[in-house]
Amino acid sequence: MKFSLSGKTAIVTGAAAGCGLAIGRHFIEAGANVMFTDMDEHRLEAAVSELHPDRARMFAGDVRETLTIKNLLSATVDAFDGIDILINASRQVLRSDLLDPEADQVETMLGQNLLPALRLSQMTARRMISLAERRERTCVGAIVNLSSIAATRAQPEIAGYSIACAAQDQMTRALALTLAPKGIRVNAVAFGSVLSDSLRGALADRPDLREPIVAATPLGRIADAAELVEAVQFLASDAASFMTGQIVSIDGGRSLLDAVRVPAH
Repeated sequence: MKFSLSGKTAIVTGAAAGCGLAIGRHFIEAGANVMFTDMDEHRLEAAVSELHPDRARMFAGDVRETLTIKNLLSATVDAFDGIDILINASRQVLRSDLLDPEADQVETMLGQNLLPALRLSQMTARRMISLAERRERTCVGAIVNLSSIAATRAQPEIAGYSIACAAQDQMTRALALTLAPKGIRVNAVAFGSVLSDSLRGALADRPDLREPIVAATPLGRIADAAELVEAVQFLASDAASFMTGQIVSIDGGRSLLDAVRVPAH
């Protein structure tokens, strides 16, 4: 089956909780080998300990550091003898004030949401190409980035996050063109409001946020993290073998509406 991930090896970042963990778990169920990576070693260990012992591994570290990425790639190849899929699922959202030239939230958002994904994609692609050349393969691999509809629907309160997401979408397109001749596809999933750990915490602190979020979503609800995983599987699988450079929106229809303001969280 073209949707099958059986026998493939994936790296999933931000995999200790939320969307990253949901994707990693789903990939395990779909037959893939998965290297779960995150900075939170304790949560990561707890999550991976519940999964298939032969096909789930963990690597705790900060992928903002080049040495960490090198060690992550080596650990993945040592464990599973290859890398077929990279899922850049690590995300962070901070409020920002574009009128404050002394604030550093924009730099923080670029440093958290853009640059690690770019560097990890670059280094993973090089490893994928090297492995494929040794094995004389033409279909080398797939990279899927998690983005947000905030990339095209700016909100002043989270402007830094919006800027980083817009940059990541353009990174997705640029990498797709660069890596297409090498047999690596690069796509992204841009989501709306998903019940991640961060949103769940925000709603616990401010229950009043739920109503305007739901009201701004045509499907009338907040998505569960598990609702992203099928789309990510599709983009990572051979079913999407002629698809690259695309940003797929999963937002309950919100991006179809005219600039509806949703409270930042």
